[in-house]
This record gives sequence, structure tokens and C-alpha cells, in this order.
Amino acid sequence: MKGRVLAFDFGLNHIGVAVGSDELMTAQGLTALKANNGVPNEPALKALFAQWQPEYCVVGLPINMDGSAEFMTARATKFAQRLAQDFVVPVYLKDERLSSVEAKAEIFEHHGGYRTLVKHKGKVDATAAKIILESFFDEGGRYAPEHQLVEGK
Repeated sequence: MKGRVLAFDFGLNHIGVAVGSDELMTAQGLTALKANNGVPNEPALKALFAQWQPEYCVVGLPINMDGSAEFMTARATKFAQRLAQDFVVPVYLKDERLSSVEAKAEIFEHHGGYRTLVKHKGKVDATAAKIILESFFDEGGRYAPEHQLVEGK
């Protein structure tokens, strides 16, 4: 669908997912997909793409505070490449520094405090994906030069 975007907060055990509108520049957290060593539950991932039919995707790129790559940087990039190849959509990488910290703070403040953080880890991942997408839009979206387009392998 025109202007619809799926965003992902990549992790080895869970991958947070958010959906947004490129035209309205809005985002909302959806869910967290179970993952096995960074490989998401394939039927659940396919169901998300079938339901939301995104025009493009955004994947949070974990990097160190000094801007250098870390262990998860390559894993998230590989995940983005698989999305681009398997679902034939453009996929952008977005620096995600501190998105999980911000997500935890938002949930703590607005959604039930510490108990919610402990009981609903998926909510943290989905909120982090929402924050990544909101930040992507705030920085100019897919037209911003710092947002790297990934090629499927």
C-alpha cells in the first residue's frame, strides 16, 4: 500500500515490529516476533507482510555510541538484506542508538511502570521499533542521505 512502512528493531531472540505511514509520518508499535539466533518466525513474518503490504521497510542498525560497528551491526544488516530479497521491497537502515533505552522509559512512564517492563518484553521491542520509525521520519525519511538503502543478496 502506498506510503505504508514496516519497521524492525532487530534482536537475536525477539524482533520488534512497528507500522507507519510515510504520508502522515506516524508510527505505532505492533508486536515482537520470536526469533531463533536472529532468524524470525517465518510464517509470522510472512503474515505481517501480507497484512500490511508495506511500500518499504526500516531496520534499526545497532552501532556503538562512537559510531563504530558492533557484533549486532552485521546481523541486523543481514536481516535487512533478507527482507529486501525475500519480500522485494526497499529496506533502509536507521541508526538506532538508544532506541531501547527510550522505549523502556516511555513504557515505564506511560504504560504501567516496572511491572510492564518485566512482564511484556515484546512491548519494549515493538515500542523500540516505533521509536526507530519516528526518528526515521523526523530525519527526512527515505529521502534523507544518511538513511542507507540495502540491497537484497
